[in-house]
Amino acid sequence: MTSDPRVLDRLLSLRLHQQSGRRAPHKPLLVLLALGRLISKGSSALQWSEARKRLSDLIAEFGPDSKTGRAQSAAYPFTRLRSDGVWTLNRDVPMDLVGPLTADDVVGQFDVSIEAALHKDRNALRSVARALVESQFPATIAPDVLTAAGLDPDEILYAPGQVAAPPRRRDPAWRAAVLRAWDRQCAFCGYDGQLGNASVGVEAAHVRWWAFDGPDSLDNGLALCVLHHKLFDFGALGLDATSHIHVSTAFTARTELGRAVYNLHGRVLRPRPGTLIPAVEHVLWHRREVFKGKPLAA
Repeated sequence: MTSDPRVLDRLLSLRLHQQSGRRAPHKPLLVLLALGRLISKGSSALQWSEARKRLSDLIAEFGPDSKTGRAQSAAYPFTRLRSDGVWTLNRDVPMDLVGPLTADDVVGQFDVSIEAALHKDRNALRSVARALVESQFPATIAPDVLTAAGLDPDEILYAPGQVAAPPRRRDPAWRAAVLRAWDRQCAFCGYDGQLGNASVGVEAAHVRWWAFDGPDSLDNGLALCVLHHKLFDFGALGLDATSHIHVSTAFTARTELGRAVYNLHGRVLRPRPGTLIPAVEHVLWHRREVFKGKPLAA
């Protein structure tokens, strides 16, 4: 597949700071950003002045809520990716410090051997990007992550090529079981469109993401319409421990249709008798790792 078969392993074996289910997509987002630059510019070289803005935007939009400053959030992966042996800086600056990065407008880029291998084999590049995004994000927002990183989702997600095998096997019956449990209608708004016998625009959503040990169990699933599934995975919508729907203060809308999302705030899930509601531990994981900011006032 590539002249250096270890390239994928090196880029897909990043040391991520994960503890108690906490998400840390910082390094994968930097790698995706560098891959996008490699495709568009012919080089992964990224100046700190640009990375500071683009990487911090990616982390703020697709990472968990954090009290760390935006520049500091970007400095962590920009300096620490060196320890994985896949990233170099043109200045020997200390780990995590924003000041030295800014003073010299430090340039970071892939290690020479990795950059050469990815230049030589576009399929390897696609495979790395796809495996990284699928290991960190659900399918609902993976295309948005790739687009924001400067990559074409169609080229990355649907082009043929080798992709690393997932560490766990998914239950192929889980989706159908979740839809049946919720009467094939959105648990948030009640939408239940069908075409013949097939549900259209209603999907099975993991509360705790599959990539972060979310099980294929009915107490980790909701039937959601396409819109509310995406808003749930983006963190605009969430739940509390009493099964009330929360809308984030980070979500805004101006039109009547968009503002209809506000009307979900405070509603309680009302499943049919016998349907398991999401387990509290999965709800709390989503609240901590995905939900953005604070809920609207009651």
